Amino acid sequence: MKRTPTENAASARKITRRALFLGGSQVAFMGALGLRMRYLQVDQADTFRLLAEENRIRDFLLAPARGLIYDRNGALLAENEQTLRVVIRKEDSAELDAVLIKLEELIGITAEDQARVRDELKKAGPSAPVIIADRLSWEDFSLVSANGPALPGVTPEVGLSRYYPLHSDFAHLVGYVGPVSSYDISRMDTVDPVYKIPKFQLGKFGIEAKLEDTLKGKAGLRRVEQNVHARIIRELDRQEGQPGSNVQLTVDHKVQNFVQARLGTESAAAVVMDVETGDIIAAGSTPAFDPNLFVRGISVANYNALLENDHRPLPAKSVQGAYPPGSTFKMVTALAALEAGVISPDETVRCLGHTEVGGRRFHCWKRAGHGNVNLVGSLRHSCDVYYYEVAQRAGIEKIAEMGRKLGLGQTYDLPLSGINSGLMPDKQWKLANRGADWVVGDSLNASIGQGFVLATPMQLAVMTARLATNREVIPRVVRSINGVEQPVLGGGPLDINENMLRAVRQGMFEVLNSNRGTAYASRIADETLRMAGKTGTSQVRSTVVNNNNVPWEERDHALFVSYAPYDAPRYAVSVVVEHGGGGSSVAAPIARDLMLFALHGAVPPLEAYPSSQRNTIRERFRTLPLLGDEGESDERSQA
Repeated sequence: MKRTPTENAASARKITRRALFLGGSQVAFMGALGLRMRYLQVDQADTFRLLAEENRIRDFLLAPARGLIYDRNGALLAENEQTLRVVIRKEDSAELDAVLIKLEELIGITAEDQARVRDELKKAGPSAPVIIADRLSWEDFSLVSANGPALPGVTPEVGLSRYYPLHSDFAHLVGYVGPVSSYDISRMDTVDPVYKIPKFQLGKFGIEAKLEDTLKGKAGLRRVEQNVHARIIRELDRQEGQPGSNVQLTVDHKVQNFVQARLGTESAAAVVMDVETGDIIAAGSTPAFDPNLFVRGISVANYNALLENDHRPLPAKSVQGAYPPGSTFKMVTALAALEAGVISPDETVRCLGHTEVGGRRFHCWKRAGHGNVNLVGSLRHSCDVYYYEVAQRAGIEKIAEMGRKLGLGQTYDLPLSGINSGLMPDKQWKLANRGADWVVGDSLNASIGQGFVLATPMQLAVMTARLATNREVIPRVVRSINGVEQPVLGGGPLDINENMLRAVRQGMFEVLNSNRGTAYASRIADETLRMAGKTGTSQVRSTVVNNNNVPWEERDHALFVSYAPYDAPRYAVSVVVEHGGGGSSVAAPIARDLMLFALHGAVPPLEAYPSSQRNTIRERFRTLPLLGDEGESDERSQA
């Protein structure tokens, strides 16, 4: 069909537009290509010329500054100190023998160090730096720098290394860092380039390990020009690394120091907790160790000494140690029975010194018996028979339910290593883990915190805080990150009948403040700060022993839990002394001192103690190694 002149004109216009569009696109493409060629050939000519001539531009990773760790008041717990070192890379080590001989003359590196450098260079990648000497004095560092032309391939570097100014006080809480190892790398799903920096330090234990991603920062980059002899001619570019985030903890370094000093040489642990927020004010574990030993790699001799110590200085006993809670568990059994309605606070149970179940006798700690005791009296005297009776009425399921409500058998989301969940057993647990049915005797043992029941000092502090407040107190150890406040978790009501709790609290009050209470000797004389608590002594053997006549490792554990002030609770304290003997004689006096220090924020005044004990207390405080105002240990005396 023949097209009209109008149609032919329209078709011609379309072809012209397409041609213009295609032609314009080609011109734009050629223009962009030309500009790119000019950039590469003219603007970047010097850079590519250097790259072509003996590959003289080199990139080096720069280690970022690790985030600092502070206590709740701003005291430094983990800081970075400057360290001077010299490194060499495999691809720059053609003259290694001559370099090592020269360094031996200049700074006295040993034959052992020289052998180590050779061995590490064999294993290292071409561009991976190997440290020849670390932590040099300024004089030695200056000698190496001044003799740079005679040391081809050697690079002086200024780096940072972790330092813990309070030494052993926070070893178990803050933890420590150490050089990145091949084992560390093997555990990573994705290896951050920062870990390829020689001797870069990563968290190995405690908060340092659990908050590694927060603290480590991001690597920087340094670009330098080198000549054919691997000597640095000039620095072309430098991008500093991004420092890690600073972390502020809830702990108070003075309270923590007092806890460590007061626990002394015992194998022990203690926790001080704010009952309103759940903030951990202190979490001590003794004996401790200096985390600075681990920063550069601890020696075999020092590490073996820690491993072979029967008081176990390495574990953080406050969260890793799980112990039979003994009579500190009796409040759980009492509340379970009250809530189940199987006993009232005023109802009495007659204690004749034992209970017989299934042909087996379960003894009270007082073999002569306590006579008729009600709930308050059972706590005041720590009568075992009372709890044997109410446990049979309530049953283990009710007891376990109450234990979990009060925080036992739970794992808290804390950035600490090896947190132990303890054990709040029930019938299902025994069947699954022991392949046996639960029997009445198991309930009797559990009712007094023995048998299968286990709790950590942290859990016991949580339990006590919940008893004091009737709220779901959850422990918190990180207060802020880079100034951003971290949330306080929990805090909701436990929904335990307040009248029942009042009866239990009254019993805990009389433990310390009745002259017939098991911890009366550890009372606080200041009536505005009176304390409520509970003693505990847990067996480590199936038979009762005389702690004075058996080896240390066979003695009973000593426990004590408390809160104060009784009328307006601020702090909860738990203390466990491994193989310490009696809770009333060993753990309770420690807990009182820790509580008073936390309440006063300093060594407590003698007026807070009964007058008959003040001379003894004065001598005790005189010899404690406490922190001075500048953070150094001194011999603090109490006037």
